[in-house]
Amino acid sequence: MKTDFLVIGSGAAGLTFALKAAEKGRVTIVTKGEMQECNTNYAQGGICSVTYAPDTFEKHIRDTLVCGAGKCDEQAVELVVRRAPELIRDLIAWGTRFNKTPDGRFELNREGGHTEHRILHYEDLTGAEIERALVEAVRRHPNITVLEHHFAIDLLTQHHLGEFVTRHTRGLACFGAYVLDERTNAVETMLARFTIVATGGCGNIYSSTSNPIVATGDGVAMCHRAKAITENMEFIQFHPTTLYNPGEKPNFLITEAMRGFGAILRLQNGDEFMDKYHPMKSLAPRDITARAIYREMTRRGEEFVYLDVTHKEAAAIRSHFPNICEKCLSIGIDITKEWIPVTPAAHYSCGGVKVDTYGQTSIKRLYALGETSCTGLHGANRLASNSLIEALVYADQAARHTAERFEATDFQDGIPDWDFAGAQHAEEMLMLIQSKREVQAIMSNYVGIVRSNLSLKRAMRRLAILFEETEELYGRTKPNRELCELRNMIAVAYLVIKQGRELKESVGCHYNSDYTQQA
Repeated sequence: MKTDFLVIGSGAAGLTFALKAAEKGRVTIVTKGEMQECNTNYAQGGICSVTYAPDTFEKHIRDTLVCGAGKCDEQAVELVVRRAPELIRDLIAWGTRFNKTPDGRFELNREGGHTEHRILHYEDLTGAEIERALVEAVRRHPNITVLEHHFAIDLLTQHHLGEFVTRHTRGLACFGAYVLDERTNAVETMLARFTIVATGGCGNIYSSTSNPIVATGDGVAMCHRAKAITENMEFIQFHPTTLYNPGEKPNFLITEAMRGFGAILRLQNGDEFMDKYHPMKSLAPRDITARAIYREMTRRGEEFVYLDVTHKEAAAIRSHFPNICEKCLSIGIDITKEWIPVTPAAHYSCGGVKVDTYGQTSIKRLYALGETSCTGLHGANRLASNSLIEALVYADQAARHTAERFEATDFQDGIPDWDFAGAQHAEEMLMLIQSKREVQAIMSNYVGIVRSNLSLKRAMRRLAILFEETEELYGRTKPNRELCELRNMIAVAYLVIKQGRELKESVGCHYNSDYTQQA
């Protein structure tokens, strides 16, 4: 199968790129679930953009740099912040709705780390609203084909060509991907002029996460195996406030906008505690807030703290957070009268596949967007609601870049079809589920909110055993989604641990108890 643009993933980044690139050529989107099953759909809080005075680009840039703890790429920060209003207009043109005040102005929220109100939102379901509009626009476009329940196994590079071609080709390039059709179990060879990996995050390498079950780090793992450069993988952001409801997966997110609205974090005895950790108290950046909650829970031997919004007007709470109100009521909590039990959970990867300002990886013809990529915007810690706008800006950058190179880029011949040798055994397939749980236990126990040199060393040793077992099974088994996801989770967990061991300091989301926290 041939397509001009192969987009792997169906979140905001992939769909935005598809809509832009479809004006130039044929686009094929492959996604391993339904189109809407992605991290974008779960994003409650909103999307950042400087909109009204007294906010300015300079303030947004400064807030991002401060939150990123000195690890941001300033060029990336400036690019995203200054191009944000333009991409917001594109979203609106595609049909996205944002809440407005009675006088017709956008209703802007404020979240942790922000010094101004600059977050556009649609109730407390902003991500779902953006995804809805993008999906509808994509389905209407005649130049876009969507293949749901298709799992990208690996990227195609010179490694899949003969020795002569490999030896005489300058620079590594990507020519498409091997894709598993989950309904037929056939592996298809998909060739493309350009391949765009936008598969979202990797939250499911942890036992507790706000991410949907599809977030297993597939894109980062594929690019890593293809020899692309990855960076900042140690910076895994834990959202401070997910609903404490044991047994539910994924963890239900309690948006940071609720703290921007005035909600207060309390211990189980009712005491406030964030004043001990940061002058912004409950509106402190996420890494500080998550670590503060973790410390208090550990010190007191408790599994959650409370988020209290009961002092705000009940009608306003229901108006701003209808989805959260409904969810909490379903488990017997009226948030207008009762405190919400919350606990941190793995939420966002600040690192990923290293890209330039056009979303281009270190491999030619291969682009990474959204949470799969590391643009440098987030540094060591993501400023709340910066991720969705980053996805849109870099999708547009990549679409422009590929359009300029479209005519000079052709398909690569000589790629062999997938070797279908091997069989699947029921007992081994059952073991995959247990191995996934082992990966999650390793990461949660040893590579969580607080780490140490010893915990990282132990994590690597235990992961190595799972790696050997899984690769041996992969070598003699027909590919299936469970096996490929496990393989990807192990690869991403390895990168998080490896890059964490290489960083000899505590900064942002990476807190190593063997090093003094940096100012």
